[in-house]
Amino acid sequence: MGKVFSLNIHELPEEKIMATTLKPVDVVIIGVGWAGSILAKELAQTGLKVVGLERGGNRRQEDFTLPGIHDQLKYDRRLELFENLSRTTLTFRNTTREVARPMRRHGPFPWGEGVGGAGLHWAGWTWRMTPWDFQIKSQTIARYGEKMIPEDSTIQDWPITYDELEPYYDKFEYTLGISGKAGNLKGEIQPGGNPFEGPRAREYPNPPLKRSYGETLFANAARELGYHPFPMPAAQMSQPYKNPDGVTLGACVYCGYCMNTGCEVMAKAVPQTTTLPVALKTGNFEIRTHAAVTRINTSGNRAISVTYIDGQGRELEQPADLILLTAFTWSNTHLLLVSGIGKPYNPATGTGVVGKNYSWHNALPYIPLYYDEGHIFNPFMGAGALGTVIADFQGDNFDHTGLGFIGGNILAAIAMGHGPLTFQPTPPGTPSWGSEWKKALAYYYTRTVQIIGLHDHLSYRGNYMDLDPNYRDIYGNPLLRLTYDYGPNERRMSEYLVSVGDKIAKAMKPSKYAVYGLDAHFNAGAGYGIIHQVGGAITGTTPANSVVNKYLQSWDVPNLFVIGASSFPQISSFNPTGTVGALAYFAADAIKNKYLKNPGPLVPS
Repeated sequence: MGKVFSLNIHELPEEKIMATTLKPVDVVIIGVGWAGSILAKELAQTGLKVVGLERGGNRRQEDFTLPGIHDQLKYDRRLELFENLSRTTLTFRNTTREVARPMRRHGPFPWGEGVGGAGLHWAGWTWRMTPWDFQIKSQTIARYGEKMIPEDSTIQDWPITYDELEPYYDKFEYTLGISGKAGNLKGEIQPGGNPFEGPRAREYPNPPLKRSYGETLFANAARELGYHPFPMPAAQMSQPYKNPDGVTLGACVYCGYCMNTGCEVMAKAVPQTTTLPVALKTGNFEIRTHAAVTRINTSGNRAISVTYIDGQGRELEQPADLILLTAFTWSNTHLLLVSGIGKPYNPATGTGVVGKNYSWHNALPYIPLYYDEGHIFNPFMGAGALGTVIADFQGDNFDHTGLGFIGGNILAAIAMGHGPLTFQPTPPGTPSWGSEWKKALAYYYTRTVQIIGLHDHLSYRGNYMDLDPNYRDIYGNPLLRLTYDYGPNERRMSEYLVSVGDKIAKAMKPSKYAVYGLDAHFNAGAGYGIIHQVGGAITGTTPANSVVNKYLQSWDVPNLFVIGASSFPQISSFNPTGTVGALAYFAADAIKNKYLKNPGPLVPS
């Protein structure tokens, strides 16, 4: 093996300084985003002493009420709320035949840091997965036979059903005050909602956001084609709202400064405006920022403490009875690997589980539509989750017989609020620079509608995460290595869904349009894309097929729970945050009502 490279210019000390051991606490939470803040709230309310360790700095709601918050350069281009890649990053390759190289800029999938995590900079798309999404393998085999599943696919059913998770979806939606329209109330299909969703116990807590002009064109075209448009469930309040914990949120003003930043009027649900105030009010929860956890320490089959580096560079050890790993997908997987918890996945043999079943969202298809005089869309106005959607081609909502793939996508016309530094639409054939480019951009900036699809993505034997043998982070740990490319299912899906997008685009009657599907291979050097990463610490029915059980409890270390999108065995068309929130409440319930009463491995009921 060649030289091992460090991201930092400073040499690591030759003599390791012993970590200072701190006073034990009941619970340590690693990562204070949606999952971490929900667990903190739920457990601190029981009287447990909880410490949250956050690698980044503090992010307060007050920081986003100043005049400077409307700074697209800072938040959209320079990605102020995202990870500092000089400290840690990951390495990437498409296949095991390649040598992975560090990602020195964020590329298609940036990830956040700081209090609130991705829950602060998110756009607010808040979905539930469908019953089919939880039973993708068994349902596919039952309808089409085993041959429909690609040979190298490692998809598997969840050990949790939609019906089991529904009450926790409901709790998350009411905590956040989601604006939307139900499509299925207790089995009764509701006009105006998503007719393909699983049954829900009650209506959304808030009505939908106002519709934009571009969405109206999309909805009309979709209906003409026989599809079923409905408003996207949004974490922006359509009206002032007080949640069940007594926290009040304001109404959205459609300013367009939503994704990649906080909300100046507290209209976007984020941990800082929903869960964290309740957790902190108990007096039992403490957040330590700039606390980079480098290892979970174990003794036998028990986690005894975590080691972290604080903002002053001191190595500290925090003992705890219960450790909750609630960070981003990559961080959860990375910490398990460097801590030696669980058997690392080996794609050559198909054995091991930690790092297995990585998958993510891409935009499939992406459709910009360009209009001439008489159509003005004002793209600088909007909200992060303002969109109109069809789910007619999601999951197994359509017959796949003879198509050669399974799964599909949701397709949405979006009005998220796009400033000119990141939204620069010009029709195909326009020069990429110069006076003609400027002229086209000035004309089409207000005359362009975007349609974006998010697609199901199967997990494959060759898509996984492990530790890089050549590169280390600033703390001396090996970097996480990601091996990933599209599978045959996704390439065939792309061809089909591009044809669907083309049909809808024509029905919207633009002057010009383009429909883009997947490239031949995934390009990690592309620009900002979609941040929805899943897998690596998946949930399942046995230690042989998963890292955690249905309660997100480690099979190997029972006082360790790993909660987040890392538990997904594969990704569905829907943004993962709604399911992450539901899983956090589900795990909190299991900890409070099962684990604390009888610490040890939890037996599924």
